[in-house]
Amino acid sequence: MATITAELTTGYLVEITNGRHTWRADEPVDAGGTDTGPNPYELLLGAVAACTCITLSMYAGRKGIAVDSISVQYNHDKVHADDCEECDDDASGFIDTVRAQLFIEGTFTDEQRARLSQVAQRCPVRKTLERGIVFGDDVYVG
Repeated sequence: MATITAELTTGYLVEITNGRHTWRADEPVDAGGTDTGPNPYELLLGAVAACTCITLSMYAGRKGIAVDSISVQYNHDKVHADDCEECDDDASGFIDTVRAQLFIEGTFTDEQRARLSQVAQRCPVRKTLERGIVFGDDVYVG
C-alpha cells in the first residue's frame, strides 16, 4: 500500500512526503500560488510519464530490445464534451483529455516498435486512471 502525506504550508504551497522522499506542489502565480512546484495536474502527468518510462524500460530489458533512450511527453487539457471526438454521446460539460508522445531511440524492428507503443499504453498508473478510482474517504475536521 502506498501512503502519501501532504500538508499545506503557506498560500497554496503543499509539502508532500511518502516518508522517504519529500517534494512539493504549488499553483502558478496567475492562479494565486508562488509557482515553487508543479501543480497537481502536472504531478499526476509526471506519475504517468514516470510509470510509462519505467514500464517500457522493464519490457525492453526482459525482451532484449536494444533501447538507447526513452522519453515521453504527456499533455492534459479540458475540452468541451461537444468538441471531444473520442467521448461518449452521453458526455456533458468538460472532459479531461491526455495526449502522449513517445520518443524511443534504439535498434529494433518495426514489429518491436509497434509492441513498445502498445506496452506504453499498459503502464499500471495509466491503467488505474483509465479504470477509474474509488475513494474511501475518512474525513476528520477538528
